[in-house]
Amino acid sequence: MTLQSSELPLGIPAIGVATPLGIGKSANAAALFAGSAAGLSPRDDLLPGRSLHVGMVTQDLAPLPAALAPWDCRNNRLMMVALQEIADDVRLTAQRYGRHRIAVIMGTSTGGIAEGEVAFAAYQRDGRWPNDFHYRHQEAGSLGRFVSAALDLTGPAYTVVTACSSSGKVFASARRLIRAGVIDAAVVGGADTLCRMTVGGFSALEAVSAGRCNPFSAHRDGINIGEAAAAFLVTRDAAPVELRGVGEGSDAHHISAPDPEGHGAAAVMRLALADAGVAPDDVAYINLHGTGTALNDAMESKAVQAVFGDGIACSSTKGMTGHTLGAAGACEAAFLWLSLQPDWNPQGYLPPHLWDGVADPTLPRLTLVDPGTRLRDPDAPAAMISNSFAFGGSNLALLFARGGLS
Repeated sequence: MTLQSSELPLGIPAIGVATPLGIGKSANAAALFAGSAAGLSPRDDLLPGRSLHVGMVTQDLAPLPAALAPWDCRNNRLMMVALQEIADDVRLTAQRYGRHRIAVIMGTSTGGIAEGEVAFAAYQRDGRWPNDFHYRHQEAGSLGRFVSAALDLTGPAYTVVTACSSSGKVFASARRLIRAGVIDAAVVGGADTLCRMTVGGFSALEAVSAGRCNPFSAHRDGINIGEAAAAFLVTRDAAPVELRGVGEGSDAHHISAPDPEGHGAAAVMRLALADAGVAPDDVAYINLHGTGTALNDAMESKAVQAVFGDGIACSSTKGMTGHTLGAAGACEAAFLWLSLQPDWNPQGYLPPHLWDGVADPTLPRLTLVDPGTRLRDPDAPAAMISNSFAFGGSNLALLFARGGLS
């Protein structure tokens, strides 16, 4: 098919990423393709009376520079690490188009709630709020405004908060603004960090695993919570990895449970394929939402089977990072980018699926990636999809591609 100029794919020339697998593209690529399980470790201070495996960034995160001190919290510190990897590319793009022609669109769900928890404990103890605490850390729009200030950009800046699809939906928002002519480029991504409120909330839903999450296994028993940040520069220009297709939908099946038949999940994958102008057989790999809960894995396996059959390579990377919630869409889009980018994955490895290998006989069969699995031709054009499914039926599929895929 021939794409009109307004429909041309958007290039993603630069990304930055910080996850439980490490900080930076190099550390994440090495651990991702090796199938490292080191990102998940037990903590006993997040839920009273219970030790839980979580995905935690263990490296020290430096305080923000003095000019950004009002924004200082762990969530923004983690995002700052990701921004440092793309800052030079953003600066050059701003010189080309103008700072006002670059938007910032971020996704999150927790923001600086961890700092709020500490501040509230201090208030209960001392009868006053700590001097260094400001409620802006917890505001839903804080992350977008922080990134805009950190990169000295003056274009539109806002934050998407749709639970676990938040930082995937930012790509669709950026593309709409670029195609409408409002901007020429965008910085998109997301961050979420560990806090007691989130862990306690998912525990109250009886959705947290007793050990390591085990997506699509007959023995799966819930999720591990994780933290991550990822940032992307998206432009009108061609790049080695491009955003080719987006599928967005909301089936509004239930406030917290997915449609058990996966109709909404299947619909957004079909929309992403149609948007990109590619067939299911053109897709080499799917990064599954794959949380490890009974309901999510059941519906997603049905959806993948309905759209692709059982032969497509797929995996959930949450067995390496945990479920990074509002950052999951961006974190896993970064894994897609690393998988497709020849400089970071010259041998064409696919992210492996970490589990106990005991398939649930009640679910449609999936071809889950074993460690060491590669693309048939690491240099050939390829397309990949990443799924994000959220509370309230907010569903998203992103399709990234490289090379001359048509």
